[in-house]
Parts: sequence; structure tokens; C-alpha cells
Amino acid sequence: MKSLRVLVVGCGNMGASHATAFHEMDNVEICGIVSTGESKSVLNKKLGGGYTLYGDYYKAMKQSSPDAVCISTYPDTHEAFAIHALENDCHVFIEKPLADTVLGAEKVAAAAKKSGKKLVVGYILRHHPSWEKFIELAQGLGKPLVMRMNLNQQSHGIMWNVHRNLMKSLSPIVDCGVHYIDVMCQMVRSKPMQVSAIGARLTEDIPAGNYNYGQLQIRFEDGSIGWYEAGWGPMMSETAFFVKDVIGPKGCVSIVAKEAGSKGKSDSVEAHTKTESIRLHHADIDAANMFVKDDEWINLEDEPDHQELCNREQRYFVNAIAENIDLTDHIDDAVNSLRIAFACDESVRTGQVVHLK
Repeated sequence: MKSLRVLVVGCGNMGASHATAFHEMDNVEICGIVSTGESKSVLNKKLGGGYTLYGDYYKAMKQSSPDAVCISTYPDTHEAFAIHALENDCHVFIEKPLADTVLGAEKVAAAAKKSGKKLVVGYILRHHPSWEKFIELAQGLGKPLVMRMNLNQQSHGIMWNVHRNLMKSLSPIVDCGVHYIDVMCQMVRSKPMQVSAIGARLTEDIPAGNYNYGQLQIRFEDGSIGWYEAGWGPMMSETAFFVKDVIGPKGCVSIVAKEAGSKGKSDSVEAHTKTESIRLHHADIDAANMFVKDDEWINLEDEPDHQELCNREQRYFVNAIAENIDLTDHIDDAVNSLRIAFACDESVRTGQVVHLK
């Protein structure tokens, strides 16, 4: 395979990690780094310098002639940037969410299909062996499943700036929730039927009409139910902010991340993907209603850190291009999880249960 020319767009936490992954890969050449601020210079220095820097995406596209584009900008740019790249014969890796509206996500998916180029969405947990094991164990618990998950972030400093910027276009249960909605959908592989959600605006530091705390519930066709909670801001509690728990007729399985779930880690990007250990509980009981099996503790040796997960995402992206991997299901799942998340956002704003088609 000839060297793949990649234009890196966005240099924040995720953009910098993806750029680092490309920088270390064989047969990949970063042909430019794009951001509107100084973050591109900071990233370029981190990578040893020498890369061409751009302040305008469209100018960079025209001048750098990339084969692929890595988009890690704020969600309100995703649709336009992705479609422009696809229409200019580029493969696209794009951070979640795919777009800031369902219609936008559908347009990006349609553009990918029309162009024949690869489109990979940054669902980082799909590349984490412990999360893959978590989903596998949940699928063995029988039906229906009860899925309980949250990720509240006591964000402060630079992370509160990031979250406030994100909330200009998306709520926490959309931006962050798509990850865990995607996990739930993988666990049950059943049609989502309805959602309900509540939200609260806990600060005047965000625009009126927006909310920085939300909780959603999903009901699936097979009787399974899912709950997810996300809150951002300096007022958020760090009590039970990291819950990853699934219950079924045969028992339950939980991610137990004592270190990642400890005080001061709630707004750490590095901590969000930590699993550390998985606890599997068996519901089998004897005639005296006593458990007949001990709980199992599963500690996988392959526990990648955040940078390694980004490395794996980009290896998957490059392999999808080189091996012409069919990404139809991947894209459909990304659109579906976003559709569910926005239905939850609608429920918050209307106070009504939303039925899914």
C-alpha cells in the first residue's frame, strides 16, 4: 500500500491523540494539521515539528491534496467537513457524533455511500478488549437485560471550557451518550421502541434553553431496558459517577474501576476508558436459596491506555481502506445511536415519551 496522506483537522484531546497515532504509523503521512487557534502549533511541536499548518479547513483541503481526513472538531462542523471531504474523493475518520442532527448524520452516510469512500466514526469503546468482553458477558445473561450506565464529569479548568463549547450545539446525553447507547444496542441487538429523558440546567454559564445534566431511559422490543446519566460542570458530584452495570435473568456483570472511578478522575479523558476489572455474578441458587457459584473476577492483560485505543482506531481505519472492509453496519449503527440520543434530547425538551419508528 502506498503512503496514505492524512489531513488532521482539530487538535484538541482527541485530535492530538489521533495525530500522534498517524505520526507513529508506517505507510501514513500527515499532509497537514488544521485548527483555528494555536493548538495546531502546540501539536506540531509535540510531534517534532515539520508539518504544514493551516487555519482554514477548505484551504487545507485544496492545498494539501489528502487521501483521507481525520475530523476531531466541534460537532457543529462535522456534517459540512465530512461531506466536503467525501465529495473530494477522501476517506473520512470522524469523531463521534457523526453530526449535530440526525438529518446531518444521514446526509454524511449518504455521501459516503455515493462516494464509495470509507467512513469510520470514533466509537473508541469498540476497540477496547475489556469493553468487548463486557458486551460478550452481558449477552450471556439472558433476556431481558437491565443496563445501567453513567459518566458524570466534575469538569473544571480547560475541561469546563471544552464542555461549555460542546453545549453550544449538543447536550451531554447526546455528545457522550451515543457511546453508551451504542454499547446497549450491541448488548441487546433488539429494536429500540421508546425513550424518555429528563434534564436540568444547573448553571447560568451555558445558554438559556440548554442543560448540563441529563438522564435517559430506553425500552427495547425484547423487553430490555437501559438507563444512562451524564452531567458536566464544576458542580457535579463524584459520588457514583462511573457506573457500568448490566443485569439479566442469569446474573449480572459490572465494570469495577476503582482507580478510574476515584476522586478527581471524573473529567479525565484517560480514565473514561479504564476498566481495570470485570465482575461476573451468577444468579444460580440451591434449594436453600444460597448461591452455588462464586463471583468471577476477570482481569484482562490487554488493558490499553487512551493513546493506544486511538492507535487501534486508526489502524482499523487504515485497514478498512487497504482491505476494502464493508462498513455498512458500522455506519448504520452510528446513525442509529445518534437517532436514539436525539430522541432522548427531544424528550427532555418536551417532557414527553418519544416513540421510535
